[in-house]
Amino acid sequence: MAEKTEKEIFEEYLSRANLRGTAQRGFLLDLFLKQDKHVSAEQLYDEAKKTDSTIGQATVYRILKLLVDAGLAREVDFGDGIMRYERLHGLQHHDHLICKGCSETIEVCDPIIEELQKRLAEQYGYKMLDHELYLYGLCPKCRGE
Repeated sequence: MAEKTEKEIFEEYLSRANLRGTAQRGFLLDLFLKQDKHVSAEQLYDEAKKTDSTIGQATVYRILKLLVDAGLAREVDFGDGIMRYERLHGLQHHDHLICKGCSETIEVCDPIIEELQKRLAEQYGYKMLDHELYLYGLCPKCRGE
């Protein structure tokens, strides 16, 4: 059986939560899915206003909460006071390199780090449910290279 699309997952979530799909919800879901980077609510709102001036900021915050609750997105906090959101569905787990100079963020996947984290949890008797790894530093551009 084919894996469900993000739209199908969202529609099923809305149905289970006794919420209806609306044109604005569909538009904001599509807009969120088109993002190729971590996006804040304000950035998504600014992007949405370019197409639909009737969308309010509260609507954007609500849709992001629904996407998180539906398991399609998660909040990420890079320590700069701005909550961002990233897609979850169908993407490989990754960690983040974050520049303290310009805030550039790079997603990285490393099977050795993943295995080490799993072994550390087991070593201390933990059953790992989830994890996040943020590595902070300065990118080559901010170091003047």
